[in-house]
Amino acid sequence: MAGHQCDVAIIGAGTAGLAAERAARSEGAKTLLIDEHFAGTVCATVGCMPSKLLIAAAGAAHASRRASVFGVKTGEIHVDGRAVMQRLRAERDKFVQGTLQGIADLSDGICIKSKARFTGPTQLELANGEHVQARTIVIATGAYPLVPKPFQDLGDLALTNRSLFEIEDLPRSLAVIGGGAIGLEIAQAMARLGVETVLFDRGNALGGVETHDIQQSLAAAMRAEFTLHLGVDVSAVRRGDKAQITWSGDSEGSREFDKVLVATGRPPWLGDLGLAKSGLDLDDHRTPCFDRTTMQCGDSPVFMAGDANADAPVLHEASHEGAIAGRNAATFPKVAPATRQPAFSLMFTDPPLAVLGTTTGQDVIMGGADYSNQGRAKVEARAQGLVRLYAAKPNGRLIGAELFCPGADHMAHLLVLAIKSGETAASLLEMPFYHPTLEEGLKPALRAICKASTKALPNEQDTGDPSGA
Repeated sequence: MAGHQCDVAIIGAGTAGLAAERAARSEGAKTLLIDEHFAGTVCATVGCMPSKLLIAAAGAAHASRRASVFGVKTGEIHVDGRAVMQRLRAERDKFVQGTLQGIADLSDGICIKSKARFTGPTQLELANGEHVQARTIVIATGAYPLVPKPFQDLGDLALTNRSLFEIEDLPRSLAVIGGGAIGLEIAQAMARLGVETVLFDRGNALGGVETHDIQQSLAAAMRAEFTLHLGVDVSAVRRGDKAQITWSGDSEGSREFDKVLVATGRPPWLGDLGLAKSGLDLDDHRTPCFDRTTMQCGDSPVFMAGDANADAPVLHEASHEGAIAGRNAATFPKVAPATRQPAFSLMFTDPPLAVLGTTTGQDVIMGGADYSNQGRAKVEARAQGLVRLYAAKPNGRLIGAELFCPGADHMAHLLVLAIKSGETAASLLEMPFYHPTLEEGLKPALRAICKASTKALPNEQDTGDPSGA
C-alpha cells in the first residue's frame, strides 16, 4: 500500500479547505489536499451562486409584474420554467469551472481524490487503500443537508439544496420545510416565479431573528407573497407522483404538493471520519471541541475550519477560518490566535435581512428607523421594513445591527466596517449622506443612539428635505 507524508493534510476541498491549503503552503509547509469528489465549492455548486441565479430570475418576474406602479405597461407575464433552470445551470457551471480551475492549477502531488478517515491523531487511511502520515491535519469537510425521517420516503419528490437546482422545470406547487435562510430565499423566489408555495416551520421565528418588531415585519412581507404555517409539526407521505403534507399545531391541514424542499438545516459532515481514533475531545453533538481564535482542537495537532465546525457557516467565515487553520497547522506547535470578524449574516430575501455584531447584553443602546416612509424607498415603490442599530454605553460605539429593509445587503457592509473600526453613532452622522439614498434612512436610528449616550448630536449637514431622513 502506498504511503504519503506531509506537513499539513487538509480533508475537504471546499472554501475552507482551499483557504487552509493556500495558507499552509504560503508558510512553507508541504501540503496534501484530500477530497472525495473535487466537485467545486458548495457556494458555487449548490449554494450561494445557483440560489442567487434563481432569485435574480424571480426578481425579474416580480419587477415586470409591478411595472404598472410606475405607469409602465408590460402585459401578461409568462415564466418559462425550463428556460429559468437552463440559464441557472449554465451560469452556475461557469462559477464552478472557476473553482475547478483553481484546483487544477495546484502543483502535481497536492490533490488526492479519495475519502479519508483517522487511524490515529495524525494518521489517515484513504478509501483507495493508501495511508497518510501528517505532522498536522485540518478538518474542512463541510456540512450536508439534513433530511428528517418524515421526508426520507418521498424519493425524488423531496429536494434539498443539492438537488433543487438540477430539476428540469419549475414545479406547479412546492412545500418548503424550514424557515431559515435557504427556506425563505427559495420560497420567495419560487412564489415570484409563479410556483404555488407554502412554507412550514416548527418555530415561530423566521430567519433566526428574535427581535419582535423585525420578526413581525419579516413575517408580514413573506405572507404577502406566499402562505406561511408557523408553529406546526409536519408529516409527509408519497401518493403516486405527489407528496401529501399534513400539519398540526398552531394550524392544521393536509394537501398535496408536486415537490417538497427540505431546508431543515446543514449539520457538519463528520460521521465517517473515524473521530473515535483521532484522540479529540468531542462535544454533545459529537463535534470536536476547538478554539475559534486558533481553530485548534484542544492542544492537539488537529484544526477545524468552515461548516465542519458548525460555528459560523457562511462563506467569508469559512475562508477566514481556513486561513487561520492552515497558518497555525503549518507553524504548529507555535499557534497564534487571530482576531475574528464581527458576526455578519445576510439573507437575500426582498427586502434583505442582515444581522451584524452583538445585539443583546447589558448597557446596550438601541436606535430604530422605519423604512415605510423613507424617501428613496418610496421613490422605488419598496418602502417597507425596519432598522435596529445597537451601541454600547456610554459613548454610543456601534456594536451591532439588524436590518430588514431595501438595500440592507449593501448598508450592512458599511455598518460592519463601522463596528470593526469602533465608530460611534455621532461619528457616523458626521459622514456625508448623499440625497436621496437608502443610507439616509439610517440617520433616525443614529440620532436616537446619540440622544441616549454621552455623545451629543453633531452639527449635521441637513438637506432640509423631510423625504430624506
